[in-house]
This record gives sequence, C-alpha cells and structure tokens, in this order.
Amino acid sequence: MTASFKLHPRLQQDCIGLGRFELCQLLLMNDSQYPWFILVPEIADIKEIYQLSKTNRQLLAEESNYLSENLAQLYTPDKLNIAAIGNLVPQLHIHHIARYQTDIAWPAPVWGKFNAIPYTQTQLTATTTTIKSQLINLNS
Repeated sequence: MTASFKLHPRLQQDCIGLGRFELCQLLLMNDSQYPWFILVPEIADIKEIYQLSKTNRQLLAEESNYLSENLAQLYTPDKLNIAAIGNLVPQLHIHHIARYQTDIAWPAPVWGKFNAIPYTQTQLTATTTTIKSQLINLNS
C-alpha cells in the first residue's frame, strides 16, 4: 500500500473489508442480493487501469483472475460480471459480481436498480468464512 492511499468514503460506507492480496484490497459489497466483490488497488490517485505500472497491471489481472476463478467455483453463477465503471467512485476499483438468471436485476446491470439489502450478521459471518477459506492467497 502506498503511504497516501485511502479507500474512497463511498467504498468504506457501502462495503465490508475482507482482506488483501499483494496489490488489492478485497471488499464485499454490503448487498445480500448478489455475491458482489470489489478489488481496489492500494495505490493513491489512480482512476484508470492504464495509470498502473505494467507490473501492477499484470498483478491486477492475476488477482482478478484468481478471484473470478474462485467465485465461479464457490457460486457457480450463470455469468460473472466484471467491470471498472467508476462514475460515482473515481478511485480505481473492479467489481466482480456473480449473476444468475433468477436474480432480481437479471439481465440488467445491478447498479442503481434496487436498494441494497444489507447482510444479516449470520449471512455476513457465513459469507466471510466461506470466501476466506476459499481464497488461500488472501491476507487479513
């Protein structure tokens, strides 16, 4: 993490920290309607992937692929939506959302469709335990 890196306030408000990889923090969007995870490179003042060094771009791709493969194994979604939108939160962050044809927003994007339904403590504990046991490269 760079010394001046700070997680965007909106991500702090909307997400739960799960741990970190070599480059990125892993967050869980606090919306129990979708398995929705976010990678945030811990580098200050980065808005776009191209602004990362070549080494960090490759590391981001590796961490995203690792997360994606594990989400596919854990959740067996119909589709994984992976995106770096950033219209409301300019800090570079990559969404990884397990989507199902039966989810409330299918086939539309999840952004702004429905109000979030926060995880209950029981759901949060189960999700956190499951994801941390699956992602052996995740550090606390």
